[in-house]
Amino acid sequence: MKRQQTQKLAIAVITGAAALVVIPIVLVILYIVVQGIGALSWEFLTARPRNGMTEGGIMPAILGTLILTLGTAIVCLPLAIGAAIYLAEYAKDNRLTRWVRLAIVNLAGIPSIVYGLFGLGAFVLFLQFGTSILAGSLTLGIMTLPVVISTAEEAILSVPQEFRLVSQSLGATRWQTIRHQVLPHAMPGIITGIILGLSRAAGETAPILFTVAAFYLPSLPSSVSDQTMALPYHLYVITTQVPGMPLSVQYGTALVLLLLVLSLTLVATVIRTRMRRRRDW
Repeated sequence: MKRQQTQKLAIAVITGAAALVVIPIVLVILYIVVQGIGALSWEFLTARPRNGMTEGGIMPAILGTLILTLGTAIVCLPLAIGAAIYLAEYAKDNRLTRWVRLAIVNLAGIPSIVYGLFGLGAFVLFLQFGTSILAGSLTLGIMTLPVVISTAEEAILSVPQEFRLVSQSLGATRWQTIRHQVLPHAMPGIITGIILGLSRAAGETAPILFTVAAFYLPSLPSSVSDQTMALPYHLYVITTQVPGMPLSVQYGTALVLLLLVLSLTLVATVIRTRMRRRRDW
């Protein structure tokens, strides 16, 4: 009887703690939706800003955010997944690899403003890429690396060791085992890490502030050497730097950014669920 009471009390405490976290988030999202839904229209999503950015749309900022997210993926994913495979499958468990893993965890916790200053010094000034899509993508890619490496490595390590032993006992090489047995089963976790990293990159302001973002551009970027507008920085500009900006435009921009990030998460959830259904364990 006492054990059942303790269990009920623990469930109640855990439920209350979860509610304290979830309810404020839901309320914030609902508030943004209510305040910003009126600004959403076809013109708002496809037109360029005009009249001091108080009218028109946010199409250049949406396009710039998508370009930077794609650039981040191109820079980050091959390096991150390759590093995760090496750490999980090839690296020996010694002091060096433990230090590397510790460094990766610490890098994931560094504030984004530090990555922005690093990108400014390394890519904008030292390598002379200037404030450009290339510099911004490299900065965001480096910032995203630790998150993707950590989650991808954990996903690879979660695959049962028996899969590797059976595959190699049938004559497969280590790489063939990784490619055909380990990676397919680890892919749901890897995709989760990728989307988490890209979602963070899509919503960051500080790194792009120093490396790529522009206050306003009359034309769309035509190469990786050009600057671009981006939703996070555009939201910062219209809320702090533009007098007389209608609140509906501010909340509408925030809602579009929120929907973009939630869409990435939803796509990852659907892909992950379908892949997990195909697993044999």
